[in-house]
Amino acid sequence: MIQTETLELLEWSRLCQHLATFAATKLGAAAARQLSIPNTIAESQYLLHQTQEVYQLESELSSGLSFDGIHDIGDALERAARRGVLAGNELLNLATTLAGARQLRRVIDNQPDLTVLNALVAELRTYPELEQEIHRCIDDRGRVTDRANPRLESIRAQLRQVHDRIYASLHRLLQRHSNAIQESVITQRSDRFVVPVKASHKDVVPGIVHDTSTSGMTLYVEPQAIVNLGNQYRQLVRQEQREEEEVRRQLTEQVAEVQSDLERLLAIVTTLDLATARARYSLWLEANPPRFIHFAGAEVSNTTGESETTSESIVLRQLRHPLLVWQQHHEQGPNVVPIDLIMQPQIRVVAITGPNTGGKTVTLKTLGLAVLMAKVGLFVPAREPVELPWFDQVLADIGDEQSLQQSLSTFSGHIRRISRILEAIDTGDRESGARDQRLGIEPSQADKLSSPHSPLPTPFNLIPSNALVLLDEVGAGTDPSEGSALAIALLQYLADHARLTIATTHYGELKALKYQDPRFENASVEFDDVTLSPTYRLLWGIPGRSNALAIARRLGLKPEIIEQAQQQVGQSASEDVNQVIAGLEAQRRQQEEKAKAAADLVKQAEKLHQEVARKAELLKERERTLQQQQEQAVQQAIATAKAEIAQVIRRLQQGPATAQDAQQATEALNQIAERQLPSRQQPTKPKPGFRPQVGDRVRIPRLGQTAEVLTDPDEDGEFSVRFGLMKMTVSLADVESLQGEKAELPTKSKPAQSPTPNPQPPAPAPHIRTSRNTIDIRGSRVADAEVALEREIAKADPGPLWIIHGHGTGKLKRGVQEFLKQHPQISHFEAAEQTDGGTGVTVAYVQ
Repeated sequence: MIQTETLELLEWSRLCQHLATFAATKLGAAAARQLSIPNTIAESQYLLHQTQEVYQLESELSSGLSFDGIHDIGDALERAARRGVLAGNELLNLATTLAGARQLRRVIDNQPDLTVLNALVAELRTYPELEQEIHRCIDDRGRVTDRANPRLESIRAQLRQVHDRIYASLHRLLQRHSNAIQESVITQRSDRFVVPVKASHKDVVPGIVHDTSTSGMTLYVEPQAIVNLGNQYRQLVRQEQREEEEVRRQLTEQVAEVQSDLERLLAIVTTLDLATARARYSLWLEANPPRFIHFAGAEVSNTTGESETTSESIVLRQLRHPLLVWQQHHEQGPNVVPIDLIMQPQIRVVAITGPNTGGKTVTLKTLGLAVLMAKVGLFVPAREPVELPWFDQVLADIGDEQSLQQSLSTFSGHIRRISRILEAIDTGDRESGARDQRLGIEPSQADKLSSPHSPLPTPFNLIPSNALVLLDEVGAGTDPSEGSALAIALLQYLADHARLTIATTHYGELKALKYQDPRFENASVEFDDVTLSPTYRLLWGIPGRSNALAIARRLGLKPEIIEQAQQQVGQSASEDVNQVIAGLEAQRRQQEEKAKAAADLVKQAEKLHQEVARKAELLKERERTLQQQQEQAVQQAIATAKAEIAQVIRRLQQGPATAQDAQQATEALNQIAERQLPSRQQPTKPKPGFRPQVGDRVRIPRLGQTAEVLTDPDEDGEFSVRFGLMKMTVSLADVESLQGEKAELPTKSKPAQSPTPNPQPPAPAPHIRTSRNTIDIRGSRVADAEVALEREIAKADPGPLWIIHGHGTGKLKRGVQEFLKQHPQISHFEAAEQTDGGTGVTVAYVQ
């Protein structure tokens, strides 16, 4: 098969060997070494999804997926199905495999977003009861345990007793006949206990001779005194073996009952291991996930249901050969030079020209391996985005197929292999055409393009085979004129019958095909004229120059020979073509330099943008910090002002209040406002028209509070507000809106002022306890008492308020006093006089 031959030419088996080193189990490594190529794009996409999800899972787990304890139990399952008896080690391996599979499923179950892996392990049955039974009956060395069978436990107890009796008897014999003993040890021969006796003293220790040393000087004798014990020991050993086998037989029967599920478990675990190997190999290669594209006129349906052509370009930037990357890291190989493969959708044939050892063949193999890696679910070692078609077939003719036995020359070998390639393409043509006709797909306009030399299209060759063809040195090995003509005809045929063909050549005639047929493209491997060596870089759109004469001249070949050669090939024509190509190459280098400079400029701009963004974030953070500090300072100032105001009010309440005291208190409050609220020194011009409505939120600057309006302002501009649990009456002059707008004060006509005598300060009223300034909360809970107190304080007149709470447990008293400490309308409180209830009553002073 040509496809099998192609895999050998691309060294696919070496890549599979490298992949196998990343597998965790023997089964996974074996599956990696025998990696099969999927036949449908759906299979490839499923494998890629597996790789991507494992890649994601491995990046999130600290130690990655663990396959500890998982063994190849396939042979054991097959023997169990055939009614064989499994050994203890086989049963133990089966139990650890069940535990390892259960751990894998548990890790994946904890990641519900991994839909493909969760669907894979959903069918996993790990039979914990079978695992527990195996561990109960089999120990860590694979031996059957005493607890597996009561009869077995009894037999082993008897064995130990007989064993001890035999050793005791033999030790006594060794001490009694030490002169006849070669060495004071007890050993076994043929499962019988013996002692080494000197041949010259064999009559001293009567018994059965079971073995003799090589020299014949030592006899291994079972003394007559322990023969019966030895027989008894052998019988017990046989009974022990039968019981052990019975235990293992029962366990094996349990395994055979669930054989199909265990085989399914083994397949799922192997699939997971293979997916993990693909993910780890892709990570090591620094590869990226590929996306399969529509290429060369694939048709899909648009939103209106009509058929339209949606072709995309092949994009493989910085593509590296995976085997060369392995050589670089593990075999001290040279650095890998990446190549860029970017092909427009209308391209069917690419002709790569250039000097020998310039990297043309490596380019073919790199592309072929990239396509195969994507098909099997591996990431591609190229820079993102990785976009390439999914090909049904990858067919290659690389290297020579010489054979002395079959009388094949280089040319004959190439032709035989190319014939097999064309046969495979024709088969693909018929299958593709029949499939598309069954699906009702019409050939696209891009597929109908044909060169002037192509035959009239048939219903089948309108739809080319979805194949990638790689040809190395097409047409080589024969007369140049005939070889170039054959190469042109072959490439034109492939343009009609294959999706994409990449061919390397030395024939200059193939360079002109690009200008005759838009489906052809030129590429070349770059050559350094100064060092006379290839750079291994691939240049697109530029054919390779003929460097033979230039290289020969620089290497010192006689000038007359070079001049004669130039006359033979036509000096003027060849020089003109080479000069044109050299100019194109120079222009290409200039464009690349400009592109590199532009890329550097973009990087600098991105770096500058990141720096500016970082500084902006620092400024925002600093602004937030300053704002927090200012808010803390304001809150501290408000707290200080409240404390000072409370002190002023407390001083005012102590003793008889006079007009002078009130004036001093007012001045003190003004000083506090000026000191703690500097914004009041420069009042902003109030915005007219603000009038609070019921339900509005207003700010009370003098208290530093935000309150809710409960009533509309009366004719004096006073209204009720509530903040927290407190209600109070304020004036329009005391409030402002949340936006800082001052309230519109009511205008009233002032009556004519008449001189009034200076009022005398009133005498302080005595504190008299009445039913209005007394509240009884005995028997109440603290929370209910606080609500009642808040209600009484809100409607109470300034002065004392007697609160009857009683003694009890003291909890209500403590709760009341804690509430009074935090209430802004309470200046202070104290226990009542003994005549008013003493410590069972608290007197709070409302301000």
